[in-house]
Amino acid sequence: QGFLYTAPVREQGNIYKPNNKMMADELSEKAVHVLTLEAPELDTVLQIDFEDVIAEPEGTHSFDGIWKASFTTFTVTKYWFYRLLSAIFGIPMALIWGIYFAILSFLHIWAVVPCIRSYLIEIQCISRVYSICIHTFCDPLFEAIGKVFSSIRATVRKEI
Repeated sequence: QGFLYTAPVREQGNIYKPNNKMMADELSEKAVHVLTLEAPELDTVLQIDFEDVIAEPEGTHSFDGIWKASFTTFTVTKYWFYRLLSAIFGIPMALIWGIYFAILSFLHIWAVVPCIRSYLIEIQCISRVYSICIHTFCDPLFEAIGKVFSSIRATVRKEI
C-alpha cells in the first residue's frame, strides 16, 4: 500500500491466521486460546506517511527530484531506524512489558477482584442493617412530616 519496503510473507502463515489448508486443519484439531487486545487508536499513530510529516501547501512545490529524494530518504531512514531500534530494544522491551502485564494480570486475578467481591459481600450486610434503620426510624418521621405539611395550601395571586 504505497510503502517502499514490505515485510516478507511467510508461506505457512502464523498460528493465528494460517495461509494454507493443512495448517488450518491442524489448528482446528487443537484448542488455541489467544488473548487479544484491541487498540484502534494506535493504528493511526503507527502508520505515518511522508505526506503526513512533510506536507507542502497547494501553491508551493519543490522540484520533483528534491521531493522524490526527500521521500526516499525519509522512508528508508524511518524503515531502517525502526529496525535498528527493534533489534536493540525489542527483546528487552518485550521482557519488560511481559513482566508488567503478568504482574497486572496476577494482581487483578488474585488481589483486586477478590477484594472487590469481599467488599461487596461485607457491604451487603451493612446495607441491610442501614436499610432496616432507615425504614424503622426515618420512614415514620418523614411520613408524619409529610402529613403535617400536606394540609397546607398555598396560592399565588398576581395583583396589578
